[in-house]
Amino acid sequence: MCEDDHSGDQSGDRSGAQIGDHGIGRRALFVTGAAAALTLGSVSFPSEAADAADASETRTVRGTLPTGSPDFVYLPVEVPDGVREIKVAYTYEKPPVPAGTAGNALDIGVFDQRGTELGGKGFRGWSGGARTEFFIRADDATPGYIPGPVKEGTWHIALGPYTVAPQGLPYEVTITLTYGEPGAAVKPVYPPSRAKGRGRAWYRGDCHLHSWYSDGRRTPAEIAALARAAGLDFINTSDHNTHSSHVHWASEAGDDLLILLGEEVTTRNGHVVALGTDPGTFVDWRYRARDNRFGKYARRIREAGGLVVPAHPHATCVGCNWKFGFGEADAVEVWNGPFGPDDEVSLADWDSMLVASVREGRGGRDWIPAMGNSDAHRDPDPVGTPQTVVLADDLTREAIQEGIRAGRSYVAESQKVSLSFSVTGPKGEHAGIGGRLKVDRDDPVTVTLEASGVPRCTVRFVTDQGVLFTSAVLPVSGGGVVEWRTTAQYAAYVRAEVRHEAAVGPLPGALAAFTNPIFLGRV
Repeated sequence: MCEDDHSGDQSGDRSGAQIGDHGIGRRALFVTGAAAALTLGSVSFPSEAADAADASETRTVRGTLPTGSPDFVYLPVEVPDGVREIKVAYTYEKPPVPAGTAGNALDIGVFDQRGTELGGKGFRGWSGGARTEFFIRADDATPGYIPGPVKEGTWHIALGPYTVAPQGLPYEVTITLTYGEPGAAVKPVYPPSRAKGRGRAWYRGDCHLHSWYSDGRRTPAEIAALARAAGLDFINTSDHNTHSSHVHWASEAGDDLLILLGEEVTTRNGHVVALGTDPGTFVDWRYRARDNRFGKYARRIREAGGLVVPAHPHATCVGCNWKFGFGEADAVEVWNGPFGPDDEVSLADWDSMLVASVREGRGGRDWIPAMGNSDAHRDPDPVGTPQTVVLADDLTREAIQEGIRAGRSYVAESQKVSLSFSVTGPKGEHAGIGGRLKVDRDDPVTVTLEASGVPRCTVRFVTDQGVLFTSAVLPVSGGGVVEWRTTAQYAAYVRAEVRHEAAVGPLPGALAAFTNPIFLGRV
């Protein structure tokens, strides 16, 4: 790490000192492996100001980030003793750009005196591009940020130039320190890890949701109310790159709603849902696929009791497409929000992974289950569209996770849709979703799907050989039973898709529901 080019008077007065331009010099680049970050010159405040209670000091930093900037730019702030609150505001220019060219987008967050080390303890909050300012003090903080004492030392404001226009990205950051006695810290209270279940039963959940603690616009109370209205038994919190919401969900849990805690780890090469981690768990996101660090943070999720679920792997938004591979995945989010073309690609990609698990001789033992979630952010995004329906021993964190990990689940577009899917052998052998029917290769096998809430839909049975059966259109009543006979030699696995009527010709309609597979044959 070397000094950057900057100039200007840092003494100023309490009305708001201006610090000179923090441009990027070649020597300022800090490189570790394939990852790159930039640290600017530090901002200082006079320690004698702490003698005046409730006094405030302000500094403003201006600079320009060029195209090709590193993913993260750190602005050190020397915080003296006696600070009650730190407040940061920022702006940046958005010049017009030609069609097809990315414009400026600048994210922001902060690390405290414990440092910016990857996976370290210094993280104090992140709002991405959702907010233009934030504050932190002992008793409170802006949504997305972690309350706690503002201790003496070097803090770092983290700027994330997500995209930079050809003209560059001019920015301005204003830091205000307020002195005085800190407020009383609030002891965190988290939602319980169990709710009143129905024993071994099918439970409905939505594990990808955003509140106003990241870029959502709904409060936890609003989300919980919508979850109950959607017939859900459990949800998982998944705000982008922050665990700050964890302490705000306890009052929304109840016997009828299990609230799991997590994070959407939002990297520049794809997003992953940390599903059901221990309360207060932070998972770092500051790496790309080429940095070979994802395995470490996938283990961090599991060590905290969570599941690793790559989200919307074929989404088209900047940085959303999944680049890390699926070797660390416990499940994969195949259906995200209203079913669309990217979900169709994700479904086909997942099916190819199922085929590979069979053809590589693993007998389906190492397959990755699929799930679906709403990724709801704000009105009119519906919570619970789609939802994952899990066969679990009870309505607890561990039981729900075990059901998801085992693939004992199907995905439905709403609470109106219910499926029962099974296979039966010649001697009455039976297996359900996520299971294996142990029969000889030539034994006749009967595949049965019973569906309700799917009017004028068709049922397709998909195997490692492709779609081998398509039913007639189900009646307007929305219910029906569909059967198909096959053998383990003909189909190594079978899964079911329930689709709406196609709008155009032979193209399949949008999904109403789909199941995880049942494997056929002996291992």
